[in-house]
Amino acid sequence: MTEQTPHILVVDDDNRLRELLRKYLVDNGFLVTTARDAADARARLASLSVDLVVLDVMMPGESGLDLTRFLRRDRLAPVLLLTARGGPDDRIAGLEAGADDYLGKPFEPRELVLRINAVLRRTQRPAEAPREIRLGRWVYLADREELRSGDEVVRLTTAEASLMKVLAANPGVTLSREDLTEQSRIDGNARAVDVQVTRLRRKIEEDQRQPRYLQTVRGEGYVLRPDP
Repeated sequence: MTEQTPHILVVDDDNRLRELLRKYLVDNGFLVTTARDAADARARLASLSVDLVVLDVMMPGESGLDLTRFLRRDRLAPVLLLTARGGPDDRIAGLEAGADDYLGKPFEPRELVLRINAVLRRTQRPAEAPREIRLGRWVYLADREELRSGDEVVRLTTAEASLMKVLAANPGVTLSREDLTEQSRIDGNARAVDVQVTRLRRKIEEDQRQPRYLQTVRGEGYVLRPDP
């Protein structure tokens, strides 16, 4: 995610829900602009740059799916769709239109925030990852995908090496277990990611019970915090 405050455009014809979402997202650290329908959203996008659009599917006039196709065609911003119709066909239609994620109504506001953060992590990667990551006495060399200290090289399994590569490419960025599964060669569920994190910690942390570098972010995932 960028260091600047993410700018979210919320598009929904329900005035009450639109205002509730605006307030909740602002309280959670986002910059928020709202629009009452697709035409209003197009007008705002003509003069604003946003990082993500939270978009209701069922709106009068131009539908959320049609606006999603427009946003995808012009690559204006990633889209998270909201809809009261949450059947498999509806989700497929939204994803085929180009949405990055899909959330059925009613939903927990906290889940919306987590999904927004996940989409932003996937779509706003740093242009170039650091070539060297310092972790105490260890140095991770991204070009070689190698963890070493002087002449001593740490032997990593395929899964550990893949996990380290993904984390090192996103220093300071919290990655969910789903992100790590998708981007690495770890097969299995969230538990498989936890196992590989534990194994990697044994090799880079002095105290695994209080990890300094590979930290857990409760409810969200893991983050690698290297030395400056």
